[in-house]
Amino acid sequence: MEISRKKLRNEVLERVKYVKTCVLAREICLVVRTNRAVLDPKDVQETCQYVSKLCKDAGCEEQSELCRKAAEEVMKDEEKYLELCAQSCMKCGEARTPQPKKASYVS
Repeated sequence: MEISRKKLRNEVLERVKYVKTCVLAREICLVVRTNRAVLDPKDVQETCQYVSKLCKDAGCEEQSELCRKAAEEVMKDEEKYLELCAQSCMKCGEARTPQPKKASYVS
C-alpha cells in the first residue's frame, strides 16, 4: 500500500511542478503576446526574462534561451523579438507534458 501512495505522491508533485513552471510560463507568455500593444518594451522585457527563468526551472533549456534572447531583442528589434518569441512558443508546445493518469485508488 505504501508504495502506491509514494508513487501517487510523486506523480502529484510532478504535476504541481509542471503547473508552477510550464503552465504559468505559457499563460504569462500568452497574456504578454496578446496585449503587447499596450505594454511598454521594458514591461515585455521583464516579463520575458521571468518566463525564461520559469522555463529553465522546468528543465527546458532551449526554450529558456530563446525567451531570454527575445527579451534582449524587444528593446532593439521588434521583428527579431517576435521571431524568437514564436520559436520559443513552438518549442514549448513540442516539450513534454504530463500525461493524464488513470484514476488511482488510495485508501
